[in-house]
Amino acid sequence: MSNRIDQRFAQLRAANQSGFVAYITAGDPSLDATEQLVPALAAAGVDFVELGVPFSDPLADGVVNQLGAQRALAAGATLDKVLASVRRIRAKTDVPIILYTYLNPIYIHGFEKFHEEAAAAGVDGVLILDLPPDEIAANRELANLHCLKSIRLIAPTTPPARMELIARSAEGFIYYVSREGVTGEQSKLADSIAVQVAEIRKHTDLPIAVGFGISSPEQAAEVARQADAVVVGSAIVRRMGEHGAADDFVEKIVSFVAPLATAAHEARQ
Repeated sequence: MSNRIDQRFAQLRAANQSGFVAYITAGDPSLDATEQLVPALAAAGVDFVELGVPFSDPLADGVVNQLGAQRALAAGATLDKVLASVRRIRAKTDVPIILYTYLNPIYIHGFEKFHEEAAAAGVDGVLILDLPPDEIAANRELANLHCLKSIRLIAPTTPPARMELIARSAEGFIYYVSREGVTGEQSKLADSIAVQVAEIRKHTDLPIAVGFGISSPEQAAEVARQADAVVVGSAIVRRMGEHGAADDFVEKIVSFVAPLATAAHEARQ
């Protein structure tokens, strides 16, 4: 079933452009700020927004994103409140929204209830960090995700046989984690991105988004020439922490993100 993620990637392909994915922590510094920021990012050229659901015990997040989650939790963010924010955001923008989360909050909420409510709120995809495809086959309740796209991760250490397994269960796009370890800004991109993206393409026709470590327009452009989308998270979240109390918080974040999105879009021109 086609949704906003598929539609946006189709538009990008037609324009011969790579897309830009901005990751932000929902509720950092407040849910009201999130509701203002997401439409502003879309207006500034962001193609997809990943909303991180704040969680107290993350596995894949580096210190910057952990601190973002802590700030959001301290400000009162919960999964229910994040979904309510998405409903309000949908009144302002049609930008594709992907929830980036862990399995624990979803099971506490109720797995089927979560997916029904997320879809009704206007979420387009879910990236569950600690849900491997093997578990879907073993747990029938995980198979029905309604109209939400199930985004899958592939890492530099993923062997080709497992890439094929992951790709078969993926929807929307593949998120290639370009570095081992956790999220965080890097001064230099991994050398293996082009080779790994080419290997993943052998196993899927889905778009491939590349993230982890990208923090400058130059890096975004380099990745955009090799992948279908560029993901930037920690560099944005760090600035959210720095400017969270500023009256012009949204403007400061947008001024950082807009050149990254432009670089991704113009890289192939």
